Amino acid sequence: MPEQYKDDLSAAIHELAEDLHRHGAIDKQTMRAFDTSCLCKAESLTPVEIRAIRKRENVSQPVFACYLNVSKNLVSDWERGVKKPSGPSLRLLALVRDKGLGVLAWA
Repeated sequence: MPEQYKDDLSAAIHELAEDLHRHGAIDKQTMRAFDTSCLCKAESLTPVEIRAIRKRENVSQPVFACYLNVSKNLVSDWERGVKKPSGPSLRLLALVRDKGLGVLAWA
């Protein structure tokens, strides 16, 4: 399962809700409520943590930005604390932190 659940019970409940939704027993609005209650929110990262992730992967800001599909200036802003990553960028950073930059490499 690619999603990150709060716990095993939340994962089981969410899986059941997905099956019910797929079969028309739960509407889209109810499914969104299950998503919100069962899935973990992405935890924020500090500028120091972002820089440490990049340094651990031994890449420059432009190369790191290329892997994340963002601008070099945005990576710089994150590392200086001018801006904070959010949404998909925050998820990608957490993925790289946990699994390494190779997880984003394409063939």
